[in-house]
Amino acid sequence: MPTYRSLSEKEIATLTVYGCTAENWSNVQVVEDFSPAYVSNVHFSGSNRLGKFETIFSLSGGLQKHAGIFNCVLHNCEIGDNVFIDKINNYIANYKIDEGTYIENVNLMLVDGPSKFGNGVKVPVMNECGGRKIPIFDQLSAPLAYILILYRYRPLAIQQLLKLIDDYATMQKSSIGLVSNNVRIVNCGSLINVRIGSHAVIEGASLLHNGSINSNERAPVFIGSGVKCNDFILNSGTSVTDSTLISRCFIGQGCTLGKQFSALDSLFFSNCEGMHGEATAIFAGPFTVSHHKSTLLIGGMFSFLNAGSGTNQSNHMYKLGPIHQGICERGSKTSSDSYLLWPAKIGAFSLVMGRHYKHSDTSDLPFSYLIENVGESFLVPGVNLRSVGTIRDAQKWPKRDNRNDTNKLDQINFNLLSPYTVGKMMKAIDILQNLQRNEGENTEIYTYQNCSIKNASLRNGIVYYNLAVRKFLGNSLISRLKSIEFKNIEELITQLKPDSVKGLGDWIDLSGLIAPKKSIEDLMLLVENGTMNIVDIQHYFENIHSQYSLYEWTWATEQIENLWGKSMDKMQLIDLIRIVENWIESVVKLDQLIYNDAKKEFDLNSQTSFGVDGNEEQKHQDFEFVRGSFDNNPFVLGVLNHIKTKSELGNEIIDRLKRIDNHLKK
Repeated sequence: MPTYRSLSEKEIATLTVYGCTAENWSNVQVVEDFSPAYVSNVHFSGSNRLGKFETIFSLSGGLQKHAGIFNCVLHNCEIGDNVFIDKINNYIANYKIDEGTYIENVNLMLVDGPSKFGNGVKVPVMNECGGRKIPIFDQLSAPLAYILILYRYRPLAIQQLLKLIDDYATMQKSSIGLVSNNVRIVNCGSLINVRIGSHAVIEGASLLHNGSINSNERAPVFIGSGVKCNDFILNSGTSVTDSTLISRCFIGQGCTLGKQFSALDSLFFSNCEGMHGEATAIFAGPFTVSHHKSTLLIGGMFSFLNAGSGTNQSNHMYKLGPIHQGICERGSKTSSDSYLLWPAKIGAFSLVMGRHYKHSDTSDLPFSYLIENVGESFLVPGVNLRSVGTIRDAQKWPKRDNRNDTNKLDQINFNLLSPYTVGKMMKAIDILQNLQRNEGENTEIYTYQNCSIKNASLRNGIVYYNLAVRKFLGNSLISRLKSIEFKNIEELITQLKPDSVKGLGDWIDLSGLIAPKKSIEDLMLLVENGTMNIVDIQHYFENIHSQYSLYEWTWATEQIENLWGKSMDKMQLIDLIRIVENWIESVVKLDQLIYNDAKKEFDLNSQTSFGVDGNEEQKHQDFEFVRGSFDNNPFVLGVLNHIKTKSELGNEIIDRLKRIDNHLKK
């Protein structure tokens, strides 16, 4: 803490000559090295403290400005060392402004009475009529929000969580706002009851009211021209630009909102992107993306979503008020002009095409297409497992993680195949086989959850799901075998035993965090017993995420035992070899399907509109010049290399196992 002193008579005289005035000069204090040389045309009201002004700011284009305070009114402010303030059209009141901050051409900066700076603002997520309102706060994570919104059937746990958040929000209450160090605020309108973290850049914002901007040096926040934010929290690494409108929203780490996007009563978690369109009362889990002017996301829960142009949802049950609630599980896509009538629930990694009015629930049939055909909703189970787009999405998400903050609030599992999705697929196989048994193997159209499934689609779905299940279980076994040493069957079986009892039973996806359901139920009990605080809960989520591989093997072991009808300690070498052989076969078959799907991107239909004034050969040449050739496409080469490397790995594991077998025979 700096030591402050009163102004000397000479300093007061100098400031007066420079056009400065004060209601009471005795209420203006300065640091020991203060010099009045760079303070002019300033009126001081209330109690103010000033630092020293010695450095020079270098601006774009080479212009330089010396630190100091010019042309403004300050009321009850503490100004740190080497701050620049100029052209405040109205005044700055009740702010602590830290070292190295640059503020120029701003209408008003004010903290009006005690404020929690957006913490505790209640947001009616998913249901516009309320019922699922949650308070936003600085440390809100996607898994915690998931519980707060969807676990209303655990009222005691919800009550305890709301109290913890209320206690946190109360601790943030202050009559003094903070602009932390090295912040840049230029050409802005009004900033009222806003707390600003270090290294934030705010250029041309129209209005920021009642919020926190949780910026830091590693992950600065950028706010651009025309932006209006009311009752908000912006977390580290976020960018909000181009006249975007935000009201009662939480914006998570690494998000990008711009191009006149409008968001009301919504939560956006890590790496979401919103451009042009609208969002109302949505839970946007990590990597939810909407880039189109005609797209409206409303009353739903999404994650890893890619929303096509014209995507829309609604609910026409208005007799007792709008319900507007639905869920698209992780990895869903919507095509142009797709529509879902809520309530509905779409399975993970599914594609929605057309308009659907029958409240479908496809959550137990992931990796599917939901397609409209003459007003009917047709489901194509498992077909997305062979899609090149699905694999490409799974590869791009980790590369597009914009979070540079060392403290990551959302625990994100990027795995395409996990106990969550594979558990769904195992259930899907049972569902499809039961449909066959109950309605007949030769039935032309099957009916499931207000959807129609063609006979060929059902049979293919069973094949796709079985391939994926065998691939995942083989993945888990090979990952285990790669990491252990074994000289004989006894050592091998011992090493294959799970290291943890956690992981058995159903798994759930808490908007990015894939976790055993039992672990979350245990957390609920701890919360209900009052033994957890906000930090403890965050650490609990982080621990589940860090232990994912151990828990996954526990789950996979149980599934392998169920499928083979024997416990792991009863497995023979031939059993393990057969599992690896099944894995190689599944990997190769799925990759071949993906390879064939990629080939469609290079067929003659795809070359339409290329080489417009040339012959067929020139059209093909033009296409190759723009898109490249199929044989040299990086993704295609990656698929072929994946087949090669995985086959080699599987054969290497089989050789290791056979060496034990040969040793036993000797």
